[in-house]
Amino acid sequence: MSKNIDRRTWLSLAAGTALVLGLAAPAIAENPTKLNIAVILSAGIENSWDGTMIRSLERVKAEKPHGLELSWKYTDPLWGDEAGDAMRLFAESGDYDIIWAHSTYSDQVKKLKDEFPEILFVVVGSGNEPLGGNQYWVYKRTHEPAYLMGLLAGRLTKSNKIGAIGTYPADDVNDSINAFFAGAKSVNPEVKQTAVFIESWYDPAKAGEYLNAQVSTGVDMVYQLAGNFEPCVQHKIMCFGNFDDQNSYAPDNIVSSTVAVWDADIKRITDAWWQHKTEGTPYAGDTAIKYLTLAEGGSALAPYHNLDAKLPKEVKDEVEATEAKIISGELVVPLLVETPVTDQ
Repeated sequence: MSKNIDRRTWLSLAAGTALVLGLAAPAIAENPTKLNIAVILSAGIENSWDGTMIRSLERVKAEKPHGLELSWKYTDPLWGDEAGDAMRLFAESGDYDIIWAHSTYSDQVKKLKDEFPEILFVVVGSGNEPLGGNQYWVYKRTHEPAYLMGLLAGRLTKSNKIGAIGTYPADDVNDSINAFFAGAKSVNPEVKQTAVFIESWYDPAKAGEYLNAQVSTGVDMVYQLAGNFEPCVQHKIMCFGNFDDQNSYAPDNIVSSTVAVWDADIKRITDAWWQHKTEGTPYAGDTAIKYLTLAEGGSALAPYHNLDAKLPKEVKDEVEATEAKIISGELVVPLLVETPVTDQ
């Protein structure tokens, strides 16, 4: 009576036979060819924080690091117990190698990481706990391109009043706002700053309300981190986007944007997983904040698009020269994480 033998059993039998005969045994272990990622989103792909991450995954997928076929599934926005329940479902399914929790989720990961030691967990941004082991902590700062946008605002403002609409006063929000103001004041010491926070990661109505309020005080250059650019159009003022090239929302009003680029972060995490799977290298998750600079490909300044021809050449040249100094290390943009305040 014949019996089917699966490939792994056959390889084991073949290896034993080869040893008896003094022959070279065939390799049993095979390198993985697929990497499956579960992504826990905090705001949804229409939000720059989450949307830029998914687009980075698409770019990395096309590169096939280590020859891997990348695939992923992402959730609707989840927090608290719901996020933890989703992570558990992904982990227990056995279908996912990495659980990428794209915000402050270390409380949820702490309950799972030791139960599922072969899964690599990722948490992102401020507010997380450095658990190490199989929890990796990806950090993102865009303060360097924000400084360049501030330089633009400082040169272009007519009222010498510039503003910023923040989400929450978290350190990876504060750093970009402070850098924006520092860039403006580096070229225009007469600038006065106004800073407010909507206390939400995503509330377009409140973001628009706060922007309108700033314009009413004479602000004519606004760094909008909260995602509503309609008042920029209505009041015919210049605005700056955050975390993504947001020019399409107001092509005649958005001068530029900071851009979060996650490609290198995804590759670093993929490398860690690959080394663990193929070489047995223990996971060694981050125990301190680590971020990639503009020079390292962690962030970028968006193009000026159709506003390019309207911007003074000397200002664009100054921005380009300043960016070159940042990349070379000649200029270090101050990393200021305290909550920005309004000038009196």
